[in-house]
Amino acid sequence: MGQCCSRATSPDSVQGGANGYGYSHQPKQAQTPPSYNNAQPPPQAEVWYTPPAMNPPVVPPVVAPSKPMPDTILGKQYEDVRSVYSLGKELGRGQFGVTYLCTEISTGRQYACKSISKRKLVSKADKEDIRREIQIMQHLSGQPNIVEFCGAYEDKGSVHVVMELCAGGELFDRIIAKGHYSERAAATICRGVVNVVNVCHFMGVMHRDLKPENFLLATKDENAVLKATDFGLSVFIEEGKMYRDIVGSAYYVAPEVLRRNYGKEIDVWSAGVILYILLSGVPPFWAETEKGIFDAILQGEIDFESQPWPSISESAKDLVRKMLAQDPKKRISSAQVLQHPWLREGEASDKPIDSAVLSRMKQFRAMNKLKKMALKVIASNLNEEEIKGLKQMFMNMDTDNSGTITYEELKAGLAKLGSKLSEAEADVDGNGSIDYVEFITATMHRHKLERDEHLFKAFQYFDKDNSGFITRDELETALIEHEMGDADTIKDIISEVDTDNDGRINYEEFCAMMRGGMQQPIRLK
Repeated sequence: MGQCCSRATSPDSVQGGANGYGYSHQPKQAQTPPSYNNAQPPPQAEVWYTPPAMNPPVVPPVVAPSKPMPDTILGKQYEDVRSVYSLGKELGRGQFGVTYLCTEISTGRQYACKSISKRKLVSKADKEDIRREIQIMQHLSGQPNIVEFCGAYEDKGSVHVVMELCAGGELFDRIIAKGHYSERAAATICRGVVNVVNVCHFMGVMHRDLKPENFLLATKDENAVLKATDFGLSVFIEEGKMYRDIVGSAYYVAPEVLRRNYGKEIDVWSAGVILYILLSGVPPFWAETEKGIFDAILQGEIDFESQPWPSISESAKDLVRKMLAQDPKKRISSAQVLQHPWLREGEASDKPIDSAVLSRMKQFRAMNKLKKMALKVIASNLNEEEIKGLKQMFMNMDTDNSGTITYEELKAGLAKLGSKLSEAEADVDGNGSIDYVEFITATMHRHKLERDEHLFKAFQYFDKDNSGFITRDELETALIEHEMGDADTIKDIISEVDTDNDGRINYEEFCAMMRGGMQQPIRLK
């Protein structure tokens, strides 16, 4: 596992891109790799990328160890990742682990190491999820536009996944930094995103969580390769099976996911949402709440009238429509997307797109980051008594002491307390039960986030001078400190949140923003 496979990177070239490495593992039902069931490869007319002929994935047999083996997640003896790599600075952080810059001791080459804390993997399903994610990464490694897998290690406290270091930063950050943008540039990015879908589907994998945050650029070069980095919600496709668990991130979820009856076509929908954002700067289905976003997705009305759409080519709009077809049976396939004239025949114009698109894209990114930062403030201010109360609630609902509760038990238990929990706010694992970590996340969102005292603590974090307003300078200080945006982005946020147009954000405006739609992965059964 220690032998690595990607290019060397100098230490001082690593900037940005931390969010793309943030680990947001979500519990899922365990899947067994399929045999492909004699599935046929996609048509070979695609000139940009034709998947190579290959045999079905083979899982190597488990050989009995020569000495007693600990109860491991990876099914092999413990290995010290630090005997092969030296771990450096933190690149990203998520609910279950931290990603570090690491250097291979024998060669000096740099990689990324995602370290997942085993104590946070509380259920059997959690451990199966990690095994499957690693298996999928290994299965896809070496394919275009997919991050290289270099090895997996396990010790007493953590599982460590070593992968290619993508030093070029996040996709949207690169677009914004360039300051100019065209349909042709959008087409190049779209081609990379859909190549990922095409390769995944050909190799028997459904991604299920395509979004811009999951794409990084391999290097800082002008023509750097786009790489998909997160396969935490991915599954091996079982041909003929219709999937029913709701997964993904609100803006990018396909309508059939919300209807609980879907297949691999959902990945094309998510790529279509990304393309719409690349061309306009905003998602096609927008609302102030998650429920509102879902309602808009199910309604399926796509705006091609507002700016900049009148100046966007008909060919580009045609591709977006075909990728966002409500009926998955009528939706264009990934191979067909790659053969569309807008991508294949140079129909994408090199004329710059309206600069307002970049402005909206900045705002769209920064607003989500601002909310996430505020949520961290709230979480850090929960005291032991509040956590203890939630723990006791969980224990009361867990009547058989199994360590999990069903979604219906959770809903019934919260109803007794006069609280409601929507399915989209619960993070339920693949067998329909909720573990303790998921319970705290779901119930904190309802009980803590919407309580004024917690919102006020978050508000005070930004309102440094206790004036009762978040001023432009205070917002600028916070966003720059956390590397969340520049002066133009700050102006856009204030313009959006400041409903009374006094040039600052009061507490009521802040609460309205916080209670709006959040961009967090969801999973429920």
